[in-house]
Amino acid sequence: MKIKVGIVAGEASGDLLGSQLVDSLKRKHPQIEFIGIAGPKMMSLGVKSLYPMERLSIRGYIEVIKHLRGLMKLRKQLFKTLLKEKIDIFVGVDAPDFNFWLERKLKAKGIKTVHYVSPSIWAWRQDRIHKIKKCVDHMLALFPFEPRYYEEVGVPVTFVGHPLAEMIPLAPNTLAARKTLKIEGNPLVIAMLPGSRQSEVEQHAELFIETAKKIHADHPNSLFLVPLITRKTREIFEKSVQAVNETLKHESLPIQLLFGHSHDAMEAADVVVVASGTATLEAALLKKPMVITYRMPWLSWEILKRKRLQPYVGLPNILAERFVVPELLQTDATPEKISAAVLKMSHDDAYANSIKQEFLTMHHSLKNNSAAKAADVILRLVSKT
Repeated sequence: MKIKVGIVAGEASGDLLGSQLVDSLKRKHPQIEFIGIAGPKMMSLGVKSLYPMERLSIRGYIEVIKHLRGLMKLRKQLFKTLLKEKIDIFVGVDAPDFNFWLERKLKAKGIKTVHYVSPSIWAWRQDRIHKIKKCVDHMLALFPFEPRYYEEVGVPVTFVGHPLAEMIPLAPNTLAARKTLKIEGNPLVIAMLPGSRQSEVEQHAELFIETAKKIHADHPNSLFLVPLITRKTREIFEKSVQAVNETLKHESLPIQLLFGHSHDAMEAADVVVVASGTATLEAALLKKPMVITYRMPWLSWEILKRKRLQPYVGLPNILAERFVVPELLQTDATPEKISAAVLKMSHDDAYANSIKQEFLTMHHSLKNNSAAKAADVILRLVSKT
């Protein structure tokens, strides 16, 4: 029996989740095809991508408004194509604002719909759950506290765990990662992840570099690793590095820019400075003390903060339901505050070890053979059609 799956991922994290799901589905059912919007990892497994995934990688209310007309046109075209292709089931991988519309329209046409990654209804816009009920036949939840929200309103849901918890060993190998990155001696290694989108790097580049400058002044034997996933984001960050280096009278800042290698950079690090997002969870699973920070355009922030239901934005703190690690956001995101938090973690062993222990407990709770469980749900739904 051949199965055709429509699938859409909207950014790098979705591409990773989607690729693991595609791989698991292909192992369980070799006669399966995929079509939709995919990133490089999913495409390498044979997913036919009709549009570049980057078209969907937009964050912030104002930024989305600028691209809204193009996104709406793309979405309508994609909907028509998926109907023409006669897909058996549709899987939206994250990207809720884009995928829920597609799922609602496809569900109305009698096509089963699955959404992989619950949106943060527990953090903001909780009223969305009633709209979600009209869009999805099944929700796949990554975190153990999420199913109850859906069960309360009658949305079928399965906790599958987080794929990163399967991929990342319980004990990180910092020495091996440093060897991979050719780090010699015993420097204080700080991984700095400013985000995957151009807009994020533009917001954070100068902030992160000025933070590095302050840390290096206090701890001269420090090294800063900055993984960037595209040529454009590297150019943006590199330009800011050059501007800061020109102001220094003596040596340049020891900043090592990397193409990709975000996992290696975090595993090699003593402390991580990270823009809020999926990377915060990866850092936690790698048992790394971290400082979570984020800046966005003022109006986007003012809109967003009014919709927040929790005091936390970082996934490690949300999962722990307390501030395990500091969050320095918007006006609190200053080089002075971030550098002070990093130095405290690097100097206070008891504090750092308590964070690592919390993250180990978290890792066990998320390790659940997730991709295989998600694949089983999808194949079960297809068999009922």
